[in-house]
Amino acid sequence: MLTRLSIRNIVLIEALDLDFTRGLGVLTGETGAGKSILLDALGLVLGDRAETALVRAGEAKASVTASFEFANMPAGIASALDDADIELEPGEPLIIRRQVKADGGSKAFVNDQPVGVALLRELASSLVELHGQHDDRGLVNPRGHRALLDRYAGTDIAGLERAWNAWAKAEAQLSEAREDVEQAAADQELLLAHLAELTTLEPQAGEEVRLAETRAMMQKGEKLAGDLEELRHIWEGSDSPLAALRVAARRLDRIGGEHELLAEALAALDRAVIEAGEAEDKLEAAAQALVHDPQALDTAETRLFELRAIARKHRCEVDDLPKVMRDMRAKLDAIEGGEAQLDALEVAAKEARETYVAKAEKVHAARLKAAKKLDKAVAAELAPLKLDAARFLTAVGKLPEEKWGASGMDSSEFLIATNPGADFAPLNKIASGGELSRFILALKVALAEQGGAATVIFDEIDRGVGGAVASAIGERLARLAADEGQLLAVTHSPQVAARGGTHYLIAKASSGTVTKTSVALLDENGRKEEIARMLSGAEVTNEARAQADRLLEGV
Repeated sequence: MLTRLSIRNIVLIEALDLDFTRGLGVLTGETGAGKSILLDALGLVLGDRAETALVRAGEAKASVTASFEFANMPAGIASALDDADIELEPGEPLIIRRQVKADGGSKAFVNDQPVGVALLRELASSLVELHGQHDDRGLVNPRGHRALLDRYAGTDIAGLERAWNAWAKAEAQLSEAREDVEQAAADQELLLAHLAELTTLEPQAGEEVRLAETRAMMQKGEKLAGDLEELRHIWEGSDSPLAALRVAARRLDRIGGEHELLAEALAALDRAVIEAGEAEDKLEAAAQALVHDPQALDTAETRLFELRAIARKHRCEVDDLPKVMRDMRAKLDAIEGGEAQLDALEVAAKEARETYVAKAEKVHAARLKAAKKLDKAVAAELAPLKLDAARFLTAVGKLPEEKWGASGMDSSEFLIATNPGADFAPLNKIASGGELSRFILALKVALAEQGGAATVIFDEIDRGVGGAVASAIGERLARLAADEGQLLAVTHSPQVAARGGTHYLIAKASSGTVTKTSVALLDENGRKEEIARMLSGAEVTNEARAQADRLLEGV
């Protein structure tokens, strides 16, 4: 509920701090005193448009701060705060602050965290329910009528939502499977051609690396073989180094015994001949090892180029080609087994639809039953509110299948007819301001057990009525406040004011060229004087005071 409202520099209000309690609070004052300013200020923290005209003349900015406390936080508020990453500890107040600059622009804060105005509007529906002369929200808005009727009927909306989601999921799976099979069938010829091409190649994992290494070795061998061939000509010729060494060794052998040094030279020359022979053997072995087959090189290169070309064709790596083949076979298998899969999914979707329809039909029946009960309850409230010629109807109709949803297959709207024989129409289309407020009050009383926003405000619901009707309005407002926790009423009726648990007097005073609006919480004597003023007008008489006493004693 709303516990505190702090206003700074809003129109005629310089500084104002108001504390609110549970129960029925009434706000009274002479016409033009500034009651609408309070509602405008509260509207700012609830996400209304920030008009620069709200800033008090001569001030740079204005601000409004509202504090709300909850015994049990409404689910809508908890969800909105969670989505905005705002933590609120149990028992901690929700504080909304809005600033408006005189030169344009505004800022919004929730528990001192900057937020967008959209969050304020989202919170507003669970915080404050405002019903006024030109109300176009709350109970007047048809978008909320179905949810109100469901709470009144106690329908199993959660079960209906689960059935809807299961049906939607089954339909999505069926649609996806159909698209897959249709696409595969359309691509079947192309898939077969691609698969045949890949099957002919039979690509293997790691094959590209092996082929590339083999090709590199063959190319290297081809180059070395040419170099070795040149060495062979040098080595095997008549004037080759080895032949010259052998000739020299034979000649030196003949004279080697003549001198010790010649013997050593011969030994070294013999070793050179042996080393040269070994080198010749190694060169021969290398030549044999590096013998390459030009056709084998061409085969490896062709295979490698084909693999890389087809990989580019399928926009993948060569090593991914085996997986591409498997995927193609799976798509072709899907064509063959697709009909059986579709049959199973169609059965599942049909069963899910039947489950949803069965639950929706039960909800439809519950809504029809609750609608009649609600119509009767509202009708019982109309006569005491001087609306005895009016009729109320909760219209429940079935929607076409394309408009079915998680809330069922129904449309629900509250309709009224203000005159005998007149057609039913939406609340805000044919009711005057005063009638509309009384209709809403009657509906709120009938729906009282289903609850609503944390704080309910009625703005001049008693306009144009008095006497017994005003008394009936006051009695119902007090009853609503007892049921729903907190209700505020801006009123001109002494009968309504007398029902208030708390009473705020809104007054306007001028000092020179400055006019200010103030709000005071009245004590018992103050309440009696204000109600007496409301009864008698500008001059409060003793008779009016006595009548005020009787009103206060009678509640």
